[in-house]
Amino acid sequence: MKVTRIAYSQRLNQSKYAQLDEQALLLGRVRALVWRRYGSVTGLGISDRTIRDQWMADGTAAGFGVLANAWKETVRDAVADIKACREAAKVPVRQAIHRHYTTEEERKQAYTALKRDTWTPDPYLSRMMRRHWRRGVSRTTNQIVVRSDQYRTFTLAEGGSIWLAAPGLKQRQMVTIPLNTTVAPTGTLRLILRGGRVEVHYTIDAPDLRETRPCGTVKVGVDKGYTEALTDSDGNHHGTELGELLRAESDFLKVKNARRAKIRSVAEKAREKGDLAKADRITANNLGIAKRNRRRNRFESRVRTVTFTAVHAVVDKAAHVVAEDLTRSFPSRKKLGKNTNRRLAAWTKGVTAEALTNVSERRGSALTLVNAAYTSQVAPCCRILGKRSGDRLHCTRCGDVWQADHAGAINVLERDGDPDISLHTPHTRVKQLIQERTDRHRTRLPVQDSSTPVRRANYPIRAEMLNK
Repeated sequence: MKVTRIAYSQRLNQSKYAQLDEQALLLGRVRALVWRRYGSVTGLGISDRTIRDQWMADGTAAGFGVLANAWKETVRDAVADIKACREAAKVPVRQAIHRHYTTEEERKQAYTALKRDTWTPDPYLSRMMRRHWRRGVSRTTNQIVVRSDQYRTFTLAEGGSIWLAAPGLKQRQMVTIPLNTTVAPTGTLRLILRGGRVEVHYTIDAPDLRETRPCGTVKVGVDKGYTEALTDSDGNHHGTELGELLRAESDFLKVKNARRAKIRSVAEKAREKGDLAKADRITANNLGIAKRNRRRNRFESRVRTVTFTAVHAVVDKAAHVVAEDLTRSFPSRKKLGKNTNRRLAAWTKGVTAEALTNVSERRGSALTLVNAAYTSQVAPCCRILGKRSGDRLHCTRCGDVWQADHAGAINVLERDGDPDISLHTPHTRVKQLIQERTDRHRTRLPVQDSSTPVRRANYPIRAEMLNK
């Protein structure tokens, strides 16, 4: 597995940053040109080498104003992005094929045409691809892709920080960038310029990562929450500051975006009246995105730190982690209100899934994904669908009260190895199985006047379960 590492520049000279910024701007025009010409059906079957050869032959490349290796790597990167977008669009199209065609032979032919990109003659496939594969555009003007043989790294003193020498706008002219790391980046680099600082992105193999901390020895189930990053089956909450972080950022954006909308309205009215100078001033000075992007980057970094720290805390005691499949979408939340929906939209399921996968692999623990349907609605004491009220789960049979995330973690742990509920079992079937098991259990209960004691829960209710 490949993982991305980021090194940052430190105390970078502003003149060097200006040179890199000018180069990134020119390469952004190359990237936009690739997307404009080949970001749709016209790009099917065309490789980056074909585009390079054509542009060198017709003289298009002469007007780029950058070195040949720089714009060629940009073309290769843009073509790869276009292909990735096209392949992502094929996922819902495959599902549509399965529903549309009735025989396996028709489905196989459609799957083959979709895989080989020969779907244009088929009216149905063409219509589905047009629906899910929108024509893309690129406005990226802050990235430089550097090939592995086009840069060099060095240090000024033994054990000191790494310096990166990257190509500039002219031949044999290198721009030296001081980095904040003692580990030299390898492979193809992606330089991203943000607010006077350069980010150096590069990929390495996960086995090459140095991780000395061992994993634990027990088997633990975890449930993804909102007020905390994770809750394990022992009732411990990890990353408890995540909920406040998401709430504060969401509420800040609500106020900020409302104010921006008012300012944008003033600019649009001025433009409608013909006062273009006023509209341009407002757009340039009051509707910029530089500060917003910097705040967003800081917010995402804090979320990743909290999430990865929480996962490390779980792996500290777990040799086997059982988690819900976070790739599934949440059901509709229309009745929860605007504020709640906006905050829930900021859930970082992707970061949590990435952290569980990467940390467990690096530290040697096993990770198992299970079906998450109704895990936070089943009371572990009596194995029935309880009544959910906020973060409380009430068992309607014995009256016990559970913290919902703790109950979800216990149910996630017990769902590992369930012979009836697999990872891809529909949620409707899961609910049916839970109700069937409840009915079977109810038929074995003694009558009310019997002196035989009722078998209680496998999990005793403790005071710490209601710590929230």
